[in-house]
Amino acid sequence: MNKDNISALLTGVGVVALIVGFAIYFNNPELNKSPLGDGNGQLITSDPNSKDGISNVKLSIDKSQFKKAPEFSGITSYINTNETKLSELRGKVVLVDFWTYSCINCIRTIPYLVEWNHKYSDKGLVIVGMHSPEFEFEKNIDNVKQAVTRFGIKYPVLLDNDHKTWNAFQNSYWPRKYLVDSEGYIRYDHIGEGGYVETENAIRNLLAERSSQQGIEISNLNQTKLNVPGAASVDFNQIKTPELYFGYQYARDQLGNIEGFNPEKAVNYTITDSNLKPNLIYLQGLWKNNPDSMELVGPEGKIMLAYSAKSINIVAGGKGEVAVNEDGKDNQTNNPSKGNDVNTEGKLSIDGQRLYNIADHTNYGNHHIEINAKGPGFKIYTFTFG
Repeated sequence: MNKDNISALLTGVGVVALIVGFAIYFNNPELNKSPLGDGNGQLITSDPNSKDGISNVKLSIDKSQFKKAPEFSGITSYINTNETKLSELRGKVVLVDFWTYSCINCIRTIPYLVEWNHKYSDKGLVIVGMHSPEFEFEKNIDNVKQAVTRFGIKYPVLLDNDHKTWNAFQNSYWPRKYLVDSEGYIRYDHIGEGGYVETENAIRNLLAERSSQQGIEISNLNQTKLNVPGAASVDFNQIKTPELYFGYQYARDQLGNIEGFNPEKAVNYTITDSNLKPNLIYLQGLWKNNPDSMELVGPEGKIMLAYSAKSINIVAGGKGEVAVNEDGKDNQTNNPSKGNDVNTEGKLSIDGQRLYNIADHTNYGNHHIEINAKGPGFKIYTFTFG
């Protein structure tokens, strides 16, 4: 055998070895440590010569490590769509987002979902907002419809009022995102806020995989800088106050008042000490203890809290006139820290059962909030922070 033949043989052996090596690498999640490969199934390679930046090489994928996504069940209502089943979306990449409309963590993720729907819905992505309520009022479809309009959501929203789909997915968090590939397997799972770059990469990779499997050519999948209008940046390490619940059924801590919680009773609360302990709710006035809220039943009521964060929100509803006093400032007209839902007079107009931003500071730090309500019927459910 001459040198040319030997060289050709060695080249052929090298090519075969390279192909086998790539096949082993991309089918072994322990070796492939890219965002979806480490236990989540990332099997799409970067190809600088491809016009969309992602290779359309078809690979044999072992999906035995992945779970099939359960069917949507127990859906009570549909918004932006007719009756929808997950099985009917087979062939698409589906992002199932568990959320509820008064949850601040969910609200901060919505601009990203709206942007992904805009960028990828014509490329094979379907976003399904699975609305699984935390509070009873969030089961009302009119409330949810108003929120969908307010947040600019165009993708389908399904009302999972009895948490049947929530339970089928074995979910325990708001928000939580599951990415389901075109064959119905869960390939990506993210709990809470953040991870937006990783989630978008996962979307793009599964869309590229789908296009390869189905022989569909898609364009404009190039990675671009993630710049989402309306998105808020939060440093959770600097928020020292956890979410605080007013309802005795959900509360993790007792009230700051010595009267404490008295389920289903109306209690006349008094604030006896001006030195408030941080992260405890203090009440004054006659308030009814509901499972999920405190309801003002007297003519006037006060809520006080010492907290540590940059912004503070309440989930509230009902009736009554509400005034907000932040850090002892009575005149809110030129107060740069007043919340988005507080007017120039420091008043809060309750226009429905939803989340209201009542103070927003430039920096993280320790603050004091005082809420004064007049007229019975005002209900407050939680304090949340940013």
